[in-house]
Amino acid sequence: MSEQNHKPRPLDGITVISLEHAIAAPFCTRQLADLGARVIKVERPGSGDFARGYDERVDGLASHFVWTNRSKESLTLNAKQPGADKVLEQLLAKADVLVQNLAPGAAARMGLSFEALHERFPQLIVCDISGYGEGGPYEQKKAYDLLIQSEGGFLSVTGGPGDDQMAKAGCSIADIAAGMYAYTGVLSALMLRDKTGIGSRIDVSMLESLVEWMGFPMYYAYQGATPPPRAGAAHATIYPYGPFPTGDGGTVMLGLQNEREWVSFCDKVLLQPALAADERFSANSRRSENRAELRAIIVEAFGKLTADEVIARLDAAPIANAHVNDMAGVWAHPQLKARQRWSEVGSPAGPLPALLPPGRNAAFEPRMDAVPSLGEHTDSLLAELGYAAADIAQLRQQGAV
Repeated sequence: MSEQNHKPRPLDGITVISLEHAIAAPFCTRQLADLGARVIKVERPGSGDFARGYDERVDGLASHFVWTNRSKESLTLNAKQPGADKVLEQLLAKADVLVQNLAPGAAARMGLSFEALHERFPQLIVCDISGYGEGGPYEQKKAYDLLIQSEGGFLSVTGGPGDDQMAKAGCSIADIAAGMYAYTGVLSALMLRDKTGIGSRIDVSMLESLVEWMGFPMYYAYQGATPPPRAGAAHATIYPYGPFPTGDGGTVMLGLQNEREWVSFCDKVLLQPALAADERFSANSRRSENRAELRAIIVEAFGKLTADEVIARLDAAPIANAHVNDMAGVWAHPQLKARQRWSEVGSPAGPLPALLPPGRNAAFEPRMDAVPSLGEHTDSLLAELGYAAADIAQLRQQGAV
């Protein structure tokens, strides 16, 4: 479907300027673009968003960058060079939202604080994303995803039981959390502006975003109570809930949530109905306390079966279960294929598969445009602002673009 005749999208007509790098801000603005917003990504000439150089795994492009930057326009701009500030001012005059995750204080030094911009552009929404937020003793600390996972307590409950077995999340969970709160914050600020006519500021902290997601373990350890132990891929407090090996060398993930399921599990999966009344396992707390003994019983029973046979029994019980997929398994997942969740986007390396945004809305199709090359839209954007070819050439000669 062409851009000229697509069904109206929620953010059609909204323009977002983003001074962004890495993951949190780009993930936020890509989702705004999914909903139809025009996202102009401002990048440093020559190098651009440093996430462009993280790896070359996607036909020579970086995996993080491909994931978070489709449907954007790339403008190269060096704010320290003459003429660049005028370009940025002209862009902001036509924009609805500014998103930035520069180093702490950098945006303010560039005159891009909400207070400075609000005087000139009272309808502009400003979203600032940082590691620790404005104010407080950590305001100026560098903040990368792993460091926030550590500060936010995530590492204390993730991994194996020993301190040397703590594990980070395999994806950028702190960046993703901040990006999601920035995304919903911008949406709410747009709704608020519809009511008041005035733009507002959103201050998103990676630490606060991840700590919000840590609500269960924090309340579990309320007032100094013992926190949930690191339990690998198993659940820290519910058992049996986690991975179990099967006789063919496979692994099956399963989870029991209540006593009814426990009785069914003993009867229809383990084929040991009397086990349900065993005092060692007669409540979840007892099963969790005696998980070593229960695990041995389960492993012995599953050792006589293939993974598919175990899953067939679990499905018949019915007990919640899952395959333990690697990335190849996810790419080929039959549920994603059956629901037609894959699309295709352009890129400097050619067409690439892309997952459609979660939360399908039947009223419109999400925007799924190309991942831009560095500075791909610089000339067209400057021409749109009224710059002649000679003016653009001069800006480029000065190193401004």
